[in-house]
Amino acid sequence: MKFIYIKRKSTTKELYRTRTGLMKAKVTNITKYFIGIPIKTIHTYKQIYQGRKNNAIEKMLFI
Repeated sequence: MKFIYIKRKSTTKELYRTRTGLMKAKVTNITKYFIGIPIKTIHTYKQIYQGRKNNAIEKMLFI
């Protein structure tokens, strides 16, 4: 059994941005644990894509 370990947990949260409004984003927290008790959050990052994905087939249809 390990006494100190690191665990990564992903959740989806609703975030409000002034430019895009309300959107859902995947938020990942990396937390350090000591015998199952969370000590501190090491890092938190959000995966947000705000642009429009371009598709080559869609571009060919509009030309």
